Order: sequence, then structure tokens, then C-alpha cells
Amino acid sequence: MKQLGHILTDKGSKYAVSGCSVTDRSMIDAALKLLKRDRSYAKATHNTWGANLSQGGPIKGDDGESGAGMVILRMLEREGVQDHLVVVTRWYGGKHLGGDRFRHVQTCVRAYLDAL
Repeated sequence: MKQLGHILTDKGSKYAVSGCSVTDRSMIDAALKLLKRDRSYAKATHNTWGANLSQGGPIKGDDGESGAGMVILRMLEREGVQDHLVVVTRWYGGKHLGGDRFRHVQTCVRAYLDAL
């Protein structure tokens, strides 16, 4: 799993992005399990993710950050990226971010896609 680590901070919330190649749900589950072996990722408030599988279509997980998985999916689809899992991790800083949280997810996904 490729981890870009800390991408940005806003009002105490910290964001990181990770990802890897996957072809099915079992590989997604294994990748998420591997990521969460790192204690800081396991304790994160949200590990939202999305993957556009060539065999099975789009799949996402919001992990309590409603709508964030769809933001990741839309960006993957727009870029034509298939069979790749992207995970955006957020450690909540104590202050609500409102709509900024979606911009931060986009910033993280863009950083990951640029690093591919």
C-alpha cells in the first residue's frame, strides 16, 4: 500500500491519503486491514475509500464521513482510474469543517493521483 501520509491540516483536522491496486472486494478489505495495522490509521476518525473495479463496478465506504466515498469515486471515474483503491484518512480536530471537508478529500485524492 502506497501511503502519502499527511497532506493537509484545517482547524485541527488532519488528512492523509493512501492507495493500491485492487481487483475485487476481498483485496479492498485486505488493504484496509493492512492500513489499519498502523495504530494511527486504526485510531483515525474516518478512513473513507473508493474503488472503481473493472469487474464489479464502483464501490465505496464512507466510514461515518457521509458523502466522502462518492467524492473519491467521482474523481477516479473522471480520471479513468480502474482497479485502484484510494483511502482518505481524517483525524478529527474538534471543529466542524462543513463543506470544506469535501474540498479536503478532493485535495488528497488529487495528490494521490498526481503521484501515480
